[in-house]
Amino acid sequence: MKTDMHSASVMGNNLSISTKHAIVISNYIRGKRLAWAKQKLNLVLSFKNAIPFTVHNKKIGHRKGHMGSGRYPINATKEVLSLLNSAEHNASDKGLDVESLYISSIIPNQAARPWHAGRQRRTKMKRTHLKIILEEKVNEKKSDKKEIAKESVIKKTTKKVEKKEVK
Repeated sequence: MKTDMHSASVMGNNLSISTKHAIVISNYIRGKRLAWAKQKLNLVLSFKNAIPFTVHNKKIGHRKGHMGSGRYPINATKEVLSLLNSAEHNASDKGLDVESLYISSIIPNQAARPWHAGRQRRTKMKRTHLKIILEEKVNEKKSDKKEIAKESVIKKTTKKVEKKEVK
């Protein structure tokens, strides 16, 4: 992913959250406005809104509203919310407009899985890498588009006039 002047990114390495939960949360907020995503994740923390599980949804009950299966992945939601806040601060430090930010890319990857120590049997921990890229929506106004079109027409006519004068 290439970052430029209109984006800010943050990377969380070896987060102790489930990769499956990170995938489901990422699918839910990818492409959405930053303020909307933060609001929905705060509602998940207060058990008012569930994350719809579109994948990894075997034996999961349905939730109220217009949703199929869903859950409240609290630990993963806290980590994603803290990374979104960090990315927002990175964007404000770069001078971007915080109100026009949206989540252009959120990529969860499985990290190394170290062993839990145990007397009888060892089990593996859950670890996830998470990369978030926020971009600023740059809206061109209709008047700006009209001015650009007028400038291009003027350039074309001046080129035609110059060609006639040369001949």
